[in-house]
Amino acid sequence: MTQGNTIGHVKIGTHDSPCCVEENDRSASIVISGLYNRGDYRHSCEHMDHLLAAVDLGSNSFRLSIGRVVQQDGVAQIYQIDRLKETVRLAAGLGQDKILGREAIDRAVGVLERFGERLRSFHPNRVRAVATNTFRVARNTPDFLPRAEAALGFPIEVIAGREEARLIFTGVAHSLPPSPNKRLIIDIGGGSTEVIIGKGLDPNLMSSLYMGCVSYSRQFFPDGRVDGSAMKQAEIAARREIEVIAKQYRKMGWKEAYGSSGTAKALFAILTECGFAKAITAAGMAKLKDRIVRSGKVIPSELPGIKLERADVLPGGLAIMSALFDELGIETMYTGDGALRLGVLYDLIGRDDQHDKRDESVRQFMRRYHVDLNQARRVRQTALALFDELMPQGGERAELRNAVGWTADLHEVGLSIAHNAYHKHSAYVLENADMPGFSRADQQLMAMLALASQGKLSKAESLVRSRGQWIAILCLRMAVLLLRRREDTPLPFKLKIEGSHIQVDIPREWLDSHPLTDFTLQGEVSEWRKVGFAFELLER
Repeated sequence: MTQGNTIGHVKIGTHDSPCCVEENDRSASIVISGLYNRGDYRHSCEHMDHLLAAVDLGSNSFRLSIGRVVQQDGVAQIYQIDRLKETVRLAAGLGQDKILGREAIDRAVGVLERFGERLRSFHPNRVRAVATNTFRVARNTPDFLPRAEAALGFPIEVIAGREEARLIFTGVAHSLPPSPNKRLIIDIGGGSTEVIIGKGLDPNLMSSLYMGCVSYSRQFFPDGRVDGSAMKQAEIAARREIEVIAKQYRKMGWKEAYGSSGTAKALFAILTECGFAKAITAAGMAKLKDRIVRSGKVIPSELPGIKLERADVLPGGLAIMSALFDELGIETMYTGDGALRLGVLYDLIGRDDQHDKRDESVRQFMRRYHVDLNQARRVRQTALALFDELMPQGGERAELRNAVGWTADLHEVGLSIAHNAYHKHSAYVLENADMPGFSRADQQLMAMLALASQGKLSKAESLVRSRGQWIAILCLRMAVLLLRRREDTPLPFKLKIEGSHIQVDIPREWLDSHPLTDFTLQGEVSEWRKVGFAFELLER
């Protein structure tokens, strides 16, 4: 496409063409046209034969897995070349007030510093660190998370329980032989338990329950003491959690059951080496409970197959697994490798190979909430074209660009709830819905952008964390404002930001023929002033 005489306009069309820019002075003066193409905000990798790293910050242990990705017959395979694991018992440092104690934080930071040394040569887009239940529930996570990220040297995503479940299933499914059968996957972590039914590589039913081997061992078996009454109380508490989902899981059914956690692997090893069972079974676990109760505690020398670091949290894990067998009607369970870390690695491959799970989630939400695809295209193209010109290279640019594109696609989901203040409804949905592939931070960022896309800017001011986020807001807000008529017509404006000074250059003749837009732009002057920016409307 040639520049011709359309430079200085934003043109929304229907042909797939690149953007043309007039200059690069942190001002946007653009011609855009293009089909609705979701791949335009991703950066595909040049080589698939490379290293990826996954960091799993669990409530019991922190783990690091490094894998080499190799293409075989057009299919990406991961070969693990290194792994590190350290027991942190993070959940044990969580007080009754949900504040994580200083000692637990210091333990975590020490481990992350060691992991960070191993990852020092890795590019940021080759590493994904995810934090699970204890990070989710701790009230002071926002206070210590920056310290944890500084120690590791990479961002840490606090993921929702269902996202954790999805990644666990992805990891286990890739580690097992192909099967036409539905599989039940159970992962008993330190603070939560994920229960998933799926087929092939696709999870069909996912739940995350607030119970884990560390939290239950601490609550019901303090100082490691185990008696019949405490075991019964722990099982009853677990069954109360499970009964909420039991009917749904029994109805869906499965043919094969696998445990993917340290608890499952410990139980399998103990039951088989002690001769209690050939796999994990209810009868085998009953024998194990009898032995532990008779001893009054877990004595590693009496239980072949147990690792010393697992002894303190085995009672809680055993109670939870027994309750799961009873409530779900599980007969036999085997163990599967992979779990969360492998799921994270395969998810990273998808992001590199333009099969990002987040894109799929966005498409599903657009269908579910009946989003106007043409308007989403217009807003996304305009917002991203402006962003590409205004946002400097490096730093948070890639993350923000993705967020602007996704939010543009979904900024109208709130219309399905109510037209009045729909951007507030959109923000609520984006922050609170289960969106596979997205971290909590991803969703909070998109919710903030949606909230700031219209109306009062002051309501989002306390949520903005950087200048780059203000630029993202400006680009999305201008796109939404100028495209209110939902038409594929040229937008003859130029946007510029220098420091805290925003300039919009637009012909007076065009404004005269668009009085509503003119009125709204005049209102932007006071809105931006309230948050510390000078908004100047230049009329040519």
